[in-house]
Amino acid sequence: MEYHQFLQFEFFRQWNALKQHCAARNIFLLGDLPIYVARDSADVWAHPDFFRTDVVAGVPPDYFSATGQLWGNPIYDWERLAADSYRWWIERGRAALKSFDAVRLDHFRGFEAYWEVPAGETTAIHGQWVKGPGEEFFRALEAELGELPFIAENLGVITLEVEVLRHRFGFPGMAILQFAFGNDPQERGFQPHNYTPELAAYTGTHDNDTVTGWWRSEGGDSVRTSEDNRIEKARARAYLGTDGHQMNWVLIRTLMSSVAETVLAPLQDVLGLGSEARMNIPATASRNWRWRFRPGMLTDALAARLSEMASLYERA
Repeated sequence: MEYHQFLQFEFFRQWNALKQHCAARNIFLLGDLPIYVARDSADVWAHPDFFRTDVVAGVPPDYFSATGQLWGNPIYDWERLAADSYRWWIERGRAALKSFDAVRLDHFRGFEAYWEVPAGETTAIHGQWVKGPGEEFFRALEAELGELPFIAENLGVITLEVEVLRHRFGFPGMAILQFAFGNDPQERGFQPHNYTPELAAYTGTHDNDTVTGWWRSEGGDSVRTSEDNRIEKARARAYLGTDGHQMNWVLIRTLMSSVAETVLAPLQDVLGLGSEARMNIPATASRNWRWRFRPGMLTDALAARLSEMASLYERA
């Protein structure tokens, strides 16, 4: 335990030095706050009464998986957390905001209602929606932490109730340009002519293929047929006014020129890398989160190209 305590101490010592270095150069750090924790985490070990192990977390069938995503994380005992005034979550939020200037609040819709699957199931199909803590939860965080600099990850099966909750607290939502031309139920909201200024707009996220990998793909899987792929590419070419050359830069420029206040492009998209550099494949448990960039990849030419766009579209 002392060995791991030392590793944690050393990591945060280095991270705090990096954060100060960035702050001195007006570089803004956006972190991530996952909604769930692992069953074998220190959190569950220290506070087993805050978690249920008879049910696990996931989402119903979606763009990524025809059988849903079975994450397997224990579900929160929200009644027990509420009885403790959400103290565990407040301290978790405080720790995140000490490390970052703002955070992307993962699976925001789970705070309004979450997909609960009986433990032991092999897919997420046989789950049910259960009401989450909603407004009371965010009021408790706000009372302790002040204004909450959260970006709400509002992707997936999003209801009116979820969007009402997001707007009530003024959390920016997300738009994924890679999803704007296919069968995603939110595709109209992902098209830049429908953007509103408070959005955080992404070329893709850690759960997507890279832009180059997406553009080279041919479909033919359980989610996207070859015909779906053909139609999607045709719509993308027409909408973006492109012949498909350097699609990573086409998408980056499209977002830069939009009204979205915040624009994010994964480093793999800036570098124009293919599916070999994909960060994560949802609903799979192995071979994810392994990509690393190497010294020499970040060139002066790339910096100049991004700088030119940021200046041109008044984002500098």
